[in-house]
Amino acid sequence: MNKLTLYRKRLIPDECILLKDDKVVKQTDEIIVTTWDTLNPKTKFQYGASCYFLKDGFKVSKFYRSDGSLYCWYCDIIQCDYDASSNRLVTTDLLADVVILPDGTVKVVDLDELADAFEQALLSADMLKAALRQLNHLLSLIYGSQFGCLQNELDSLGL
Repeated sequence: MNKLTLYRKRLIPDECILLKDDKVVKQTDEIIVTTWDTLNPKTKFQYGASCYFLKDGFKVSKFYRSDGSLYCWYCDIIQCDYDASSNRLVTTDLLADVVILPDGTVKVVDLDELADAFEQALLSADMLKAALRQLNHLLSLIYGSQFGCLQNELDSLGL
């Protein structure tokens, strides 16, 4: 099988980036785990690990500072388009995000961007509904004290 090729597609701004330096650590029919360095230098965090939950439509990432300490957990709501014949995954960022700080504080962010993208016809009504349902599912897990199941996919690999 060909090596998995990952792309990150964004609606705002409109771009599709090959994640050529991301390293796939684990791949199943349900998840893909990667490690990565930031694409553009950041002062707050330098590298991380991500778990794509393909059937749930979200990506859970651990962002690390340069000293190796945890900066935050960052959860993206995504649409996954996988082509098995080429082993290619394009994840479209559906804009709504959840940030979980080390102290347990939960922040839902970028809902205004989700609304803007819908107003600008950058995503369909079906995509908007899917994003909101996926966000609701993720928040239900977080507020239901089940986020540890998602964290475990990275923690069990020592990431």
